[in-house]
Amino acid sequence: MSTKNMETTSIMSEQTGLMDETIASKASNPSSIRNISSTELVREINIGWNLGNTLDATGGLGLSSETSWGNPKTNKDMIDKIKAGGFNTLRVPTTWEKHLGPGPDYTIDASWLNRVMEVVDYGIQNNMFVILNLHHEEWHFPSYANEAAATSILTKVWAQIAEKFKNYDEHLIFEGLNEPRQKGTADEWNGGNKEGQEVVNRFNAAFINTIRNSGGNNPLRHLMIPPYAATSATNAWDNFVIPKDNKIIVSIHAYTPYDFALNIYGTSEWRSDNQADTGAITYLMDSIDRYFISKGYPVIIGEFGAMNKNNLKQRADWAYYYVKSAKAKGIPCIWWDNGAVSGSGELFGLLDRTNYSFYYPDIVNAMMNGIQ
Repeated sequence: MSTKNMETTSIMSEQTGLMDETIASKASNPSSIRNISSTELVREINIGWNLGNTLDATGGLGLSSETSWGNPKTNKDMIDKIKAGGFNTLRVPTTWEKHLGPGPDYTIDASWLNRVMEVVDYGIQNNMFVILNLHHEEWHFPSYANEAAATSILTKVWAQIAEKFKNYDEHLIFEGLNEPRQKGTADEWNGGNKEGQEVVNRFNAAFINTIRNSGGNNPLRHLMIPPYAATSATNAWDNFVIPKDNKIIVSIHAYTPYDFALNIYGTSEWRSDNQADTGAITYLMDSIDRYFISKGYPVIIGEFGAMNKNNLKQRADWAYYYVKSAKAKGIPCIWWDNGAVSGSGELFGLLDRTNYSFYYPDIVNAMMNGIQ
C-alpha cells in the first residue's frame, strides 16, 4: 500500500543457531525446489501479514531508512510472534531506489541487499512463505514515454535480487511491482487507461523474463504480478495480460468496502447481517473467481485491512467475513500492517513491534477463525 494521501514457543538456542547457519548457507548451497504449479502452492498459503512502512520506508540514508517512518528495526522476535499468531506468510514490502547506484547498472547497495536478506530469513527460518517485492518506487510511471527507461531499471534491479536469492526454495516468492500506476493523474485509482494498462503488462512480462533467465532455482520461482495499480477495479482486469507460465500468481489489493476499510472520513459501521455492507466483499470475491480462479489463475490478495476507527467489534466481524469469503474461493489474504495505531492517519497496526504482542487479538482470532 502506498501512503496514498487517503496509506510462542521459544526455540532452544542450540537449535536456533543451527537453523541460522543453515539459512545463512543458502547463498552458496542451493535448496531443492518443488516443481509444482502456483495453484498448488497457493493452497498451502493460509493467511499472511505485511511488514509495512519498514523496508519500504523512504526517509533517512542507507540502512536508517528502515526506521525512518517510525517503526522499530525488525527482528526475528517480531516474525516469531506473527508465526505463532497463525500467519504462515510474510510479505516484505521493500523500496530499492534509494539504495541504487547510477545507471546503467543500478547496482544495489550491498548492505541494503544483505539487510533485506536478513529480514526475509526471519520468515524462512519459521518455515513461512515470504513475498519480496519492489514497493514505493517512483521511477516506473507506466507511460509509453517512460517505458524504456523504467524497464531498464526494473530488469537490472530484479536481476540482482534474483541472483542474491537464487538458491532459495519455493517458500520465497518474488512480486514484480506493488501498485504500478500513473501517480498524480485522474487515472491513478480508477483502473487506468489503455496506455497505463499496456505498459504495466509489459513491465510484468519483462520481470518474468528476467527471473526465468536467471540462475539457481529461479526458473521454477513462483512470481506475483499485478494488474494496473493492483486494483480490484475490473475494467483494469479486462486488459490484464497473464503470460503462459504455470508459476504465476495474480496480486490484487482490496480494502473493501472502501468507506469502511480505507476512507478516513468514511463510516465506522459494518454488520454481517446487512447486505449493503457485505455486498462489496461478495462482489469482489465473485469477480476474482470469474476473472481468474475459474480460469486456472491463482490469486493472492496481497493487501487488505480495515483501519481503526475505535470500532473493534465491527473490524473483527468484517475481518472474519472477508477472510472466510476469500477462503471459500481459494484466495489467501495478507493483512496490511503499517505499524500505526494512533493519530489521524491510516491506522492499520496489528502487531506491537516493541512488546511482541497483538494490539487487537480479537481481529487476529477472527481471521484465524475465518480460514478454518
